[in-house]
Amino acid sequence: MTNAFVYRMPAGIPGDVTRHEAAKIEPQQMDTAYPVTQFGLPVKLVSGKVRPMAAGDTEQPYGFLVRPFPSQSGNANSPLGTAVAPDSSQLCDVLVSGYMTVKSYLGTPAKNGAVYYLTQDLTSLLLIGRVEGADDASPTNNIAITNCRYMGAADADGNVEIAFNV
Repeated sequence: MTNAFVYRMPAGIPGDVTRHEAAKIEPQQMDTAYPVTQFGLPVKLVSGKVRPMAAGDTEQPYGFLVRPFPSQSGNANSPLGTAVAPDSSQLCDVLVSGYMTVKSYLGTPAKNGAVYYLTQDLTSLLLIGRVEGADDASPTNNIAITNCRYMGAADADGNVEIAFNV
């Protein structure tokens, strides 16, 4: 990311809540055996603990993992967009309703378009649970997230705002 915005500003940082007045965020304990690896990914609750969506899942996400700010991590000098993995030993925040920036890895997000998460990796290179656009949706690889839609187009890095359970 550069400091000159020639065409448009970046859409945000994955995991950032974009409209705080409408957000419903819950503190949850992350399952240390199944840690979530990135902020802004959909998560589920299993036995009262947060886990990432897994291969073959068919259920709807409980929410999306929120990026904490300010962060007290040991990597205080890390540039934006290179966030360290979430700390699985501490409480985490989960957006259960509201607006957030996520990274859309494939497809072309469009305003009011459906949001999907990947459930099957056919190439062993993809992140299960990642967010994707409607035009990359396949009934065997992706699940549409109910009550979740894109609020516009993605920026050059794939970051885009979503509305979840609003």
